[in-house]
Amino acid sequence: MTDKKRNIKSRIKLLPQAIKDELDRLIREDRMTQADILREVNALCEQHGENPVSRSGLSRYSQQMDEMGRKIRELREVSKVWVARLGEAPTSDTGKLLLESVRTLAVDVVLEMQKEGAKVEPKALNQLALVMQRVEQAALSSHKREKEIRQAFAEEAANKAEEALANQGMTAGTIDTIKKEILGIA
Repeated sequence: MTDKKRNIKSRIKLLPQAIKDELDRLIREDRMTQADILREVNALCEQHGENPVSRSGLSRYSQQMDEMGRKIRELREVSKVWVARLGEAPTSDTGKLLLESVRTLAVDVVLEMQKEGAKVEPKALNQLALVMQRVEQAALSSHKREKEIRQAFAEEAANKAEEALANQGMTAGTIDTIKKEILGIA
């Protein structure tokens, strides 16, 4: 395969957005055969004065969509397993796992764009940047919440220790030192 051949955009990627959206919907719904989808899409192409989509082009595109869907389903399954395993503990690593998964998906999208040799559209870059910004904001928020939870836990433990030690007759100075150790102030 020559370099020139590899740099040719797929016919489907050249379709107007309205036709491509309809094609994506038909594939996602999974209610029609590829032959029926091809007839439907080519009828839309004809209405809009576009060249028809080939059977092999539709098949390749459908396989790409299936692969992307498979990866998303796998990610969801992995997330379900980890959420079930880690439980609903507020300081669990579930959020970190999900954030890392989104980062990985974003990298996969960029690599796929580069692999296809497609020109990266500014809109796509903007959306990817927004996703990454939101992921990072979520990570910072999660880190802040985890820190607050740990602090509250340490304060609760220090107060219980203070109470227990006072009942055992320890001096206020010793209790204060132990409390500071628990709180990480010492």
